[in-house]
Amino acid sequence: QVQVVESGGGSVQNGGSLRLSCAVSEYTATYNGNYMGWFRQAPGKEREGVASISADGGRTVYADSVKGRFTISRDNAKNTVYLQMNSLGPEDTAMYYCAADGFKLVRGLYNYWGQGTQVTVSS
Repeated sequence: QVQVVESGGGSVQNGGSLRLSCAVSEYTATYNGNYMGWFRQAPGKEREGVASISADGGRTVYADSVKGRFTISRDNAKNTVYLQMNSLGPEDTAMYYCAADGFKLVRGLYNYWGQGTQVTVSS
């Protein structure tokens, strides 16, 4: 069983920053290509893609709503992916989920998911 564990969530004031981490146990990638990604879901909204990164870190994909504010990176030696979030606003309040072994921001193609970490931004 592949383990996906997020950390780093919490409460922050409007304009603040947080860095999320996601540690993943080793696994054999499928044909989906071993992208890792971050998704989020707020109450009353559907789960949406935030950012993703290719296996070698050479390609990244961001939702338009976070471009210029969020940065995704990965450390393959530690099987860990990070999400640096700057200039946070109330619209960023959500449960953030880490996903492994997928493709870009296509939710249905990811095979493994964490339980989520809460991010709350006070207005």
